[in-house]
Amino acid sequence: MAGGKIRKDKASSRGAPSSNHYQGGISFHKSKGQHILKNPLLVDSIVQKSGIKSTDVVLEIGPGTGNLTKKLLEAGKMVVAIELDPRMVLELQRRFQGTPFSNRLKGDVLKTDLPYFDICVANIPYQISSPLTFKLLNHQPSFRCAIIMFQREFAMRLVAQPGDTLYCRLSVNTQLYARVSHLLKVGKNNFRPPPKVDSSVVRIEPRKPRPQVNPKEWDGFIRICFIRKNKTLGSIFRIKNVLSMLEKNYKTLQALQQSHNGSSGSTNVEMDISGLGDSKEDQSMELDDGTDSEMEVEDGDADGEASEFKQKVLNVLKERDYFEKRSSKLSQEEFLHLLSQFNMAGIHFS
Repeated sequence: MAGGKIRKDKASSRGAPSSNHYQGGISFHKSKGQHILKNPLLVDSIVQKSGIKSTDVVLEIGPGTGNLTKKLLEAGKMVVAIELDPRMVLELQRRFQGTPFSNRLKGDVLKTDLPYFDICVANIPYQISSPLTFKLLNHQPSFRCAIIMFQREFAMRLVAQPGDTLYCRLSVNTQLYARVSHLLKVGKNNFRPPPKVDSSVVRIEPRKPRPQVNPKEWDGFIRICFIRKNKTLGSIFRIKNVLSMLEKNYKTLQALQQSHNGSSGSTNVEMDISGLGDSKEDQSMELDDGTDSEMEVEDGDADGEASEFKQKVLNVLKERDYFEKRSSKLSQEEFLHLLSQFNMAGIHFS
């Protein structure tokens, strides 16, 4: 959250421990991700890079005590500022009460549904980075862009390209639905209290129209591909647990098709993508996911003679020249192409 100055009070005569307070008496909780951006030049830079129009409704998430809010009000038509902490909402309302901005500011506590907005500016608690990113991308009608402050390593995962060390499932999922670019690095000393790590500001622009991909099917496929991203796809799709799950899906689909007299039984596909946001992405920023598995699996070629279904899976990889390729180097287009080839062969991931 962007916001005002804080000071450290001395311990009272009763021996109470010292704590950080906003000048108006609001205490900030590091455990809730409440780090106040104190550099006014950075506030100006964020607003300038946001490209706000005078007709824009701006959604601000984590307004804190309102320093960034004031700049957003000066640039846009209206600001809807939402907070997790009700104390901050009241503080924001008090700050702008009786000012020319009071009628153009709506302060509210963060709820399940987001309101209409043209552009989003957010300095969010880092522990909700992934869920909030996909909550925004799932929002309809689609907004123009979002300018968000993230923990630096999380931000670099968002923008990572094939072959980069930090390229991961988060990179692929986000870039399927949005164009993502890094705007600026923000050192930890620009906050009070300072967080443990540096931050980065990222621009997220939803792709229009949204890709017509079944989110559950896509997520199941990408999770498997990134079980061990630096191993070949040929190795990953020989893992026993993977083959077992895919064969179960295959048999279930075959049974459903038979019950519909050979029809695919087409139904409306649920396009909610908010489920792609995985809080585990935020809790594992210090892990090297180069060869680590996201789940316990067994390597599985112990049977000697490959089953018919196993051969069916491996043939898709071999015929399309993916057998020796690695997820860490595959582009978005290659992932989409491979998923379509599996689906055409009757192999599904959800």
